[in-house]
Amino acid sequence: MKAKLVPLYFKSGMDKDFKKQTLNLKNLLKDVAEIIEPIPLGEKLPAADGVIFPQLIGDAFKQIEMLKKINIPIIITTSDFGTVNMWDWEIVAFMKTEGIDVFSPYSLELTKIICKSLALKRDLKKTKFLVFQDTPGVGGMQGEIFRRFYWWEDRFTELLNRKFGVSLIKKSFKELGAQAKEISDKAVKEVIKNRDINTEKLTDKALNSAVKIYIKIKEELDKDEDIKGVGINCLNESFYSDSTPCLAWSMLYEDKRMIWSCEADTSALMSMYMMNKVLDAKIMMSNIYPFLMGMAALKHERIDKFPEVKEDPQNCALIVHCGYFGVVPKPFCTSWTVRPKVLAIVDDNAIALDARFPEGDLTISKLDSTLKELMVIEGNLERYVQYPGSDCRNGALVRVPDGYKMMELFNSHHNCFLVGRQKEGLKNLAKVFGLEIKTI
Repeated sequence: MKAKLVPLYFKSGMDKDFKKQTLNLKNLLKDVAEIIEPIPLGEKLPAADGVIFPQLIGDAFKQIEMLKKINIPIIITTSDFGTVNMWDWEIVAFMKTEGIDVFSPYSLELTKIICKSLALKRDLKKTKFLVFQDTPGVGGMQGEIFRRFYWWEDRFTELLNRKFGVSLIKKSFKELGAQAKEISDKAVKEVIKNRDINTEKLTDKALNSAVKIYIKIKEELDKDEDIKGVGINCLNESFYSDSTPCLAWSMLYEDKRMIWSCEADTSALMSMYMMNKVLDAKIMMSNIYPFLMGMAALKHERIDKFPEVKEDPQNCALIVHCGYFGVVPKPFCTSWTVRPKVLAIVDDNAIALDARFPEGDLTISKLDSTLKELMVIEGNLERYVQYPGSDCRNGALVRVPDGYKMMELFNSHHNCFLVGRQKEGLKNLAKVFGLEIKTI
């Protein structure tokens, strides 16, 4: 995907500096943007994702009414390095005071993030997500919990389409599970013969069943190249399968950079898809258990206390899902092992991933239920903690700047976790999509 950008020049004309900088930008942004033929400010704009100014001059003060008529995003990249020049802060500030919302990136990385966000915004209009589910939240395993989740409501699916253009395809998990069981063990061996899949205490039958889920999902995805994300109601309707899709999600990310969501959470799926595509971020989703929640959090994981911390426990949280840190693709991990299942509500033959992000900077983020806001919290993954025999065999201890404020920002127990400090990139992504950032 590349953003289509049209360069604009001012009334006094296109000089050699403008031409030089336009060529420079074409080279700097060649992987993320198609920069078309320049036109003078005031002419009718061609079809494009945004306009780009390779040069700002004093004419901007006099032609401000023309600038106000631009109805697509404006990017100011006037330095040799694909960023805004310091000398142009005066003009940028003037434009903002006149109500013109412009992008003035201070690093080439941010410029590229803006371009990728603009391209993604266009591409989403033909993007599809595929989920496998039958009657989610209606009875099933832990139905009293699952029927509370907004992402399965038609209202949310319609909102997802209105806001981003994404279409949702629903297929039967029951049929998928039955068809996967019919795949031969020979076919499994052929698929995994050149893959390095680290397992521990896992039977051949359990591994084969997990790979059969992968084979069947991949068959469905290969039918439509516009499907960019996939999920399964894997816990609530776990009786439809003798395995879980955790390994499949990792393999599909390696194969196709396919984004997944646990429990067919399309809100998390939308969040992860946008962030991964724009930021190239190592990302996963999991449950978050703030220390401030006390026993209401601990009971669900069958543990009796949070990890010991030396100071400010109110600013800490435990990250764990399905017995371990969460479903993380192998390329993102410092360690990655397929193990037998932990949760009682899935088949005894099912599997789970025991995987770890690198310790250090971590960003927590997710869209809110209105799709108008994006929560962004930068924190630190301090260490991993183990509770043998519990539903938290290996979870992550995360620290944030203000646990009380974090509690105010949450809209779901599911959240998305990105390696590194990603707030500035997410702020620019949010701006392209008209989202308000909520942060600490």
